[in-house]
Amino acid sequence: MKNPLINLNSLPPFSKIKPEHIEPAIDRILAESRTAIEKLLNSTSHYTWDNLVQSLDDIEDRLGRAWSPVGHMNSVVNSDELRDAYNACLPKLSEFSTELGQNEKLYKAIKYIHDSDEFASLDTAQKKTIENELRDFRLSGIELNEKDRKRFKDIMQELSSLTAKFEQNLMDATNAWKKVITDESRLSGLTETALSLAKQTAERENEQGWMFTLEFPSYYAVINYADDRALREEMYTAYATRASDQGPHASQWDNTQIMEDILALRHEVANLLGYKNYSERSLATKMARTAPEVLDFLNDLAKRSIDIAKQDLDEIKAFAREQHGIDNLEVWDISYYAEKLREHKYNISQEDLKPYFPQDRAIQGMFAVVNKLYGINIKEKQGIDVWHEDVRFFEITDKNGSVRGQFYLDLYARPKKRGGAWMDECISRRKTEKGIQIPVAFLTCNFSSPIGDDPALLTHDEVLTLFHEFGHGLHHMLTQIEHPRVSGISGVSWDAVELPSQFMENFCWEREAVDLISGHYKTGEKLPDNMYNKMVAAKNFMSGMQMVRQLEFSIFDFRMHLEYNPNSGGRIYELLDDVRKQVAVVNPPEFNRFAHSFSHIFAGGYAAGYYSYKWAEVLSSDAFSKFEENGIFDHETGHAFLKAILEQGGSREALELFVEFRGREPEIDALLRHSGIAD
Repeated sequence: MKNPLINLNSLPPFSKIKPEHIEPAIDRILAESRTAIEKLLNSTSHYTWDNLVQSLDDIEDRLGRAWSPVGHMNSVVNSDELRDAYNACLPKLSEFSTELGQNEKLYKAIKYIHDSDEFASLDTAQKKTIENELRDFRLSGIELNEKDRKRFKDIMQELSSLTAKFEQNLMDATNAWKKVITDESRLSGLTETALSLAKQTAERENEQGWMFTLEFPSYYAVINYADDRALREEMYTAYATRASDQGPHASQWDNTQIMEDILALRHEVANLLGYKNYSERSLATKMARTAPEVLDFLNDLAKRSIDIAKQDLDEIKAFAREQHGIDNLEVWDISYYAEKLREHKYNISQEDLKPYFPQDRAIQGMFAVVNKLYGINIKEKQGIDVWHEDVRFFEITDKNGSVRGQFYLDLYARPKKRGGAWMDECISRRKTEKGIQIPVAFLTCNFSSPIGDDPALLTHDEVLTLFHEFGHGLHHMLTQIEHPRVSGISGVSWDAVELPSQFMENFCWEREAVDLISGHYKTGEKLPDNMYNKMVAAKNFMSGMQMVRQLEFSIFDFRMHLEYNPNSGGRIYELLDDVRKQVAVVNPPEFNRFAHSFSHIFAGGYAAGYYSYKWAEVLSSDAFSKFEENGIFDHETGHAFLKAILEQGGSREALELFVEFRGREPEIDALLRHSGIAD
């Protein structure tokens, strides 16, 4: 039987990829890659870009083309068989990656190019590729002795398995909890959308009544709108204790030891490489240079925000007491009364806005926004092989009709799909013998699916998420760099990688853009002025509390990796409590196990880097302020952003590219103004 993963040179044939194909394909590609690399290194002693780096790119692209759809399917159509095959390959891929990073002959070959006369004639992106490679060799343990190299390799394999296990435990714990309600009186306060979704979920599971799950649209609806306080408490408890030693599934998918093991191994690997801790190791690939610089930035933001956050909470407490007779506000009450207060103050809710943001209107409007900004066109393509019937496929062309990129769009929450929203690379842009390889992206969200005959209606928050992920996608797809290690998001400093995504969110608040993305699903009417004005007035509602919550996550993550001590372990919740004393205004109950589901840092790429969201928000707010000065659809400004930020990928330092666009270094004022922290 032909294995569809072996020689992929087009879009992945998702319907043909079976779990039994995965391990044999990866085994064969890894074996052939090792042979090809050895042959490359032995074929000459006079290494050049063309006879080494270009060929390495071919080898790595083949492996990436096979593994990318597998990793993606594991996240969006998970099954036991797929998971087993995926997990079986993780240590093999980790071993191969570490082997490459510790291949002395390859290191010397890259260094040969760096030190040769040819280096001066390479273009900027090629030079950056070589410089990054030499840095990454050091970070892969090339300078270690044989014993330490072996230990480094073992650690990287173990970390690969542990982070995957963390994510799987979280997915299993999320999928395991279900609440069926047959007494309609317990559902008061819930929106029609939430009720319809719960009814649809129950029918799917062959249950009577309404079924609620820990998938985010279901959880969000209950915690924000359900009048039944006991139901909110039950759902909060289940959500806040996922994959932990507490809650309804206590110790069943417990991440406690996994978290400790991950922290210990990260610390050890940082020490092996000569860093005092993993936070310092993390900064080797970021814009921020030192740990004090990061903490000073976060602490300064906390100082500016904490009083506003306290005022926010006091306002909710006063409202709950005076309007609803609630003296003792619990954590599962805060979002509920905040939503009631929002409606009371601004007479608007997310639910009121939903009819004006039907999915297709929001998507086509978003395409119209980027057409105005960058002159690109986006059209849906039919007949593409996808992993689920809800997935759609689009193609981006420029004004000359040239294809710039393609992307899959998977919008709805469903069982066996990882929570959250993300952009991932399917295929990277690069130059090959046959010409330019077109970049392809996966854009994934977890919105409520269509109910009955109505289209999917998005909250304004979901529209923001859609724009955010599309911003990442544009960064990947609009790159003009032809060398894959620095094209698109590759090679971009991690604390600058959120710039294009957060930048896009700003358009969702501008009247000219809102007119493009809104249209009532029944009448087509644009969002009325009175509703738009209320929405904008409510933009920074509880912004102080939102700011300190993000700072809590950021400081906790950074300090946890900075202060780790092998003798005392992670001290995870002790440290989290300490951070909360500094920046939090809401203190959760003892049983809360937030860290057990903090997959950004324990399973994603944000370890000792969660601060990147706020760091990049300074960049994105400041970048957008140029559009505020010149006009949000000013063609010249849009063209400048496209050329300086989106097209150049990681080919130059992030700060250098920002200065090229903005004409100066970033300033914090726009972030404070956009967040309602300053006028």
